[in-house]
Amino acid sequence: MDALAGLLDGPRARGAFLLRMVMEPPWAVRVADRAPICLMSVTRGTAWIVPSEGAEPVRLDPGDIAVVRGPHPYTVADAPGTEPHALVGPGGHCTTLHGRPLSQEMLLGVRTWGNAAHGATAVLVGTYLMDGEISRRLLDALPPLLRLPADRRTGPLLDLLDAEIAQDEPGQHVVLDRLLDLLLIAVLRGWFSRPGAEAPAWYRAMSDPVVGVALRLLQNDPAHPWTVASLAARAGVSRAGLARRFTELVGEPPMAYLTGWRLALAADLLREGDATVEAVARRVGYSAPFAFSTAFKRVRGVSPQEYRATGDGGEPPARTGLPERQRNLPTG
Repeated sequence: MDALAGLLDGPRARGAFLLRMVMEPPWAVRVADRAPICLMSVTRGTAWIVPSEGAEPVRLDPGDIAVVRGPHPYTVADAPGTEPHALVGPGGHCTTLHGRPLSQEMLLGVRTWGNAAHGATAVLVGTYLMDGEISRRLLDALPPLLRLPADRRTGPLLDLLDAEIAQDEPGQHVVLDRLLDLLLIAVLRGWFSRPGAEAPAWYRAMSDPVVGVALRLLQNDPAHPWTVASLAARAGVSRAGLARRFTELVGEPPMAYLTGWRLALAADLLREGDATVEAVARRVGYSAPFAFSTAFKRVRGVSPQEYRATGDGGEPPARTGLPERQRNLPTG
């Protein structure tokens, strides 16, 4: 299993929010939904993404793809200086800046929303609702806003998404979820393969003939009772040699990396499934639930039971799945 597959094969889009936004200038939408990650691509006209943290605006032309990491708000507009006229908040609630609902007023069809049915600009929007812990190492390595120029590898996926997004067939949300997953993977592959790309240390280490072997062993079988010695034997080097090389390339020792990987997997299992804490502990390599709970609380600040109840150790999360978004934005 390679680096991208290892980190993206766990959490997948489930009832993701997908939308075609059609606009006639002047227009601007402030997005403050706190979603963990959103993909946008222009299919007609141009659009600008204006971050809120003083970063430079990014222009999107047809075929370009932008990835915006949450939770910070940003503005999507026809021009960087256009004042927002609409606000998208948590749960997909769309209102004016003064709170007047806009969802029905701007409904243009199945998963189609905007201020003009034949507007000069059309933007495909795909938003992940769940903050998947398995992919956190990867997403943390991305800038808050990135733009991938139109590419022959992403073009066919965008064409297919554009054709499917306004369809209302049985199981359509599953089709759209999988298309969004494929598009995200294609974008990340393209981003990290750029000349001079600053990929995270563990990603670069995957190509090392020694450390790459150890990383793949840890990612493929985290429940195995690995030791530095057993990893070194499989990689064909000395224990000290592996420990030194792994730490230099990845930025942390092998066992620290394994602990982080196990707990990231556990966090996703706790949130997404109904397995008991004991079963989750066994699946990620802890023979004793107490040892697992102690390690989890040390890293997360809450027990596994508390994490499962709240989703992230904070207040119980509001329900923001597809049915609620359907009531607030036109998703079909």
